[in-house]
Amino acid sequence: MESKQYEKVVVVKVGTNVMTNKDNRIVVPILKRLVDQIARLYEDDVMTVLISSGSVIAGMEVLDENTITDKTVRRQVYSAVGQPRMMRHYYSIFHDYGMRCAQVLATKRDFDPGPHRDNMVNCYTGLLSQGIVPIANEDDAVSLSMSMFTDNDQLASLVAELVNADTLILLTDTDGIYDGHPDHDESEVIRTVTTDQEVEQFVQSSDKKEGEGRGGMESKIGVAKAAAQKDITTFIANGKRENVIVDIVNGKDVGTRIYKED
Repeated sequence: MESKQYEKVVVVKVGTNVMTNKDNRIVVPILKRLVDQIARLYEDDVMTVLISSGSVIAGMEVLDENTITDKTVRRQVYSAVGQPRMMRHYYSIFHDYGMRCAQVLATKRDFDPGPHRDNMVNCYTGLLSQGIVPIANEDDAVSLSMSMFTDNDQLASLVAELVNADTLILLTDTDGIYDGHPDHDESEVIRTVTTDQEVEQFVQSSDKKEGEGRGGMESKIGVAKAAAQKDITTFIANGKRENVIVDIVNGKDVGTRIYKED
């Protein structure tokens, strides 16, 4: 297989809270802004792997009235209905930019050393060699609870390691890690964090409704530090900020950068 080489490979994870409005509905213009940035980076020889949440919310949009009482089964059904809706959005938007994308659904066992992992490597290598943007998500419809990712942040870090990414970007609805509550005027974004720096103390707990995603800031910090330990510089930034991905890749002072000190 002839493999295309890129100047950089970046893994971008976009959470449900980035792509939805206050009514918990998918906002397509936000998806368009994400794809626009991925397309511009592609022109600069930077390839993006996108880890996208949203399937559960997308399923809830069309199944808001249902008779399923079991929470686990309901999530499976939401995801099974919502995932093709999400891919339809992405396929259409990428097509408008003359680009191709592909769906890659995974469970935790796919990253276990051995044939499962080798199979994943082959899949990603094949897609990237053809200039196709992989769009990954957990396979919620069939994942057993013991083989589920903690959240898509964990999936993103595993994919970043799998594809030897230069950078991992975790997009959320805040500007980064704050030194206090994000809503307080005196709180400021911590611009750089080393892997041995204790910033978890600043994290506030949050109450999430069904479908809003499992990952919080504490999870992001843990994932970011683990990735940085493997020499993948990681950023936590606001996915609704204009040009956030392009600015990070171009070295601008955006979000919180988590890295390993030499």
